[in-house]
Amino acid sequence: MVIVLTTGMLESSRAFTVCNMNEDGQDACKPSVKKSNPVDPSPACCDALKGADLNCLCSYKDSFLLPTFGIDPKQAIAAPPKCGLTNPPNCQG
Repeated sequence: MVIVLTTGMLESSRAFTVCNMNEDGQDACKPSVKKSNPVDPSPACCDALKGADLNCLCSYKDSFLLPTFGIDPKQAIAAPPKCGLTNPPNCQG
């Protein structure tokens, strides 16, 4: 993800927030968006996605950075619908 534009540093906890998704939420979703052997999103991941800015997250679907972090863009796009959320139009196709 292009962290330069969307990452804010929370001084008190030193956690990174990306697209309104804090580090705990990101960690909860990692098993669901990894390249090998992804699993269905956990309840903690779904809770994090419910509070995330899905338009922002989807803007990275073609980013060359996702794979460098071990994130499979196809799995990342598939996670919100598995949580009963509707992906925004920029996540289609």
